[in-house]
Amino acid sequence: MADFDAIIIGSGFGGAITACRLAEAGYKVLVLERGRRWDPKSFPREPADPFLWDNNAPVKNHGWFDLRMWKNMSVIQGAGVGGGSLVYANISIKAKKETFDSGWPQEVTFAELAEPYALVGKMLNVRPVPEGQWPERTKLMKEAAGKMGWANRFEPLELAVSFDDDWNYSLPNPHSHTRSKEFTNPQGRKQGTCVHLGYCDIGCDVNARNTLDLNYLAAAEAKGADVRPLHLVTVIEPQSDGYKVQFNRIEPPNLVPGSATARIVILGAGSLGSTELLLRARDEHKTLPKLSAKLGHGWSSNGDFLTPAIHPRRSVNATAGPTITCAINLLDGTVDGQDIFIEDGGLPDIVDGALWRLSQSHDTSEFVKLVIQSLRPLLTANNLAEHVMPWFAQARDAGDGVFSLKKGPDGKLKFDLHWDIKKSKRTMDAVVSTHQRLALATEGMPLTPFTWTILQDLITPHPLGGCNMGSTAADGVVGHNGEVFGYKNLYVADGAIVPKAIGLNPSRTIGALAERIAKIIVTEAR
Repeated sequence: MADFDAIIIGSGFGGAITACRLAEAGYKVLVLERGRRWDPKSFPREPADPFLWDNNAPVKNHGWFDLRMWKNMSVIQGAGVGGGSLVYANISIKAKKETFDSGWPQEVTFAELAEPYALVGKMLNVRPVPEGQWPERTKLMKEAAGKMGWANRFEPLELAVSFDDDWNYSLPNPHSHTRSKEFTNPQGRKQGTCVHLGYCDIGCDVNARNTLDLNYLAAAEAKGADVRPLHLVTVIEPQSDGYKVQFNRIEPPNLVPGSATARIVILGAGSLGSTELLLRARDEHKTLPKLSAKLGHGWSSNGDFLTPAIHPRRSVNATAGPTITCAINLLDGTVDGQDIFIEDGGLPDIVDGALWRLSQSHDTSEFVKLVIQSLRPLLTANNLAEHVMPWFAQARDAGDGVFSLKKGPDGKLKFDLHWDIKKSKRTMDAVVSTHQRLALATEGMPLTPFTWTILQDLITPHPLGGCNMGSTAADGVVGHNGEVFGYKNLYVADGAIVPKAIGLNPSRTIGALAERIAKIIVTEAR
């Protein structure tokens, strides 16, 4: 007899949501999360704090950000109970209707996801920043849209943040923690309202962000789900009545091996984590040999790009307010026939410490260290920081990256990404030119990163694909219901299954897909 009804690997939007819905349906659920539990008392703040997760040395470094670097592409993601919700910019937006017109299984449509989208929005209590609380960045974005003739393209975005309608920037000492109003959320967790600290990506001191540990995971635990942090899954193998999952517990100074069994296994370890686990199961451990040949293919960076600009004649104050608040929607090919989505961006005022920590990591290339050294004076000088506008964007790139396992110099199989910019270059050039035009239209000086202009390197916090949805194993890794082709009761329910770039923040779509997958599992009693 299996130890659990379901083992869920990872606790981000895929893992947390499926854990919640299965636990509510009476399933005995185990959630294995590689990262630690975080709270306002443990969020990283000082240079020596645990900012980084090191996949090669997790016992030593099991921190907040996991940065992976390959040729021409880097990915940054979160590590902890709550997964990507810990480090994302809170944006909870539905994909545009036309996103689903091609490239998806016919069962997955915008209409089909209407109810799941609504469920995610309700659980995360999403809403835009109240207009009376707009940071200067939001006002700058709206002005820029108007000057470019795109006033009707400007849109405030829904955020998974709790706001107090009575708060505003004119209050005495508006960012004081005492201005945050404490409340108990529907899942019984203490939170506070947003006072625009600007720390979204590194943890909110007043718990105003509606992260997954405070809602979906809290609800799952209330129904008996066993959430275990610091558990690194290594092997998934079939057994007669389900699957055995092997893992290592991080117990410094050691990794302690263990295992558990379940009838159902759901991978929610993200685009990188879920893809790597399945690749190793197929190609290294040989435990899942029937996995589709499409595994690892069709990966997308979702067209992410950041262009800082100096606006010397205005106070931008990018360190205040939620990290992203609004967008200029150009997903209809307005710019050079390319689909792009321009957003504002924020920087926590302790960015210098984070940059210093990153510059010291042995995983950071010498080139990136040079970039950091050049950026630190710009981003941290008191006389300049107030005038920096981080113009951010996402886009519908080609989505043709390929993950695989390649033998390294030490003979071990390394998780590798082949990324070729050729088919996505026109899209990224459209993003860069639009950032430049918007900055110049508002008397700013765009500083296009030379990581792009010289090396055409990109970095993304929104990796998608690798275990793509398809109609059969010939064109995908999982079906419309998230079930892995060839393996009953083995599922993927995270960003790894998104089969194409959606060109805007993907968390709401990932969450909706997870809601739908969980409903199918429970309804069909698989």
